[in-house]
Amino acid sequence: MPEIVHKQIINAPQEICFDLARNVEVHTKTTSHTNERAVGGVTEGLLEEGDTVTWEATHFCIRQRLTAKIVSMERPNQFKDTMVKGAFHSFNHTHDFLKVPEGTLMIDTFDYKSPFGILGILADKLFLERYMKRFIITRSMELKKIAENDR
Repeated sequence: MPEIVHKQIINAPQEICFDLARNVEVHTKTTSHTNERAVGGVTEGLLEEGDTVTWEATHFCIRQRLTAKIVSMERPNQFKDTMVKGAFHSFNHTHDFLKVPEGTLMIDTFDYKSPFGILGILADKLFLERYMKRFIITRSMELKKIAENDR
């Protein structure tokens, strides 16, 4: 099961970074390269523990839907979401926010399991893990820009 960990220093307060990361409209802005939008569940505002959101996006030229649930939240330090329906066999995404002298250290930990058994493992090795890492890094960098420009 691949695990992707990405760390990003953001020159903004922890509470702002935390709220931006769980804001549906900000998520849409930070994933514009896949035309992602919320189409079910919570479709605007801040996600809270227990909320679900269904995202529609284009990945690999295929329009897909994925429903995630916020399974835990400790404001402003951490929240976790997990896939309840979608293309993956499973995934868990932990968002950590730590105060540091420069502002906030945001840590994304994304672990997933691809569908289709051995074919999924092969897809991970050939392209999917690299694609998902780029997706997470791009979103993180866009969130950083928004947080630092709002200051």
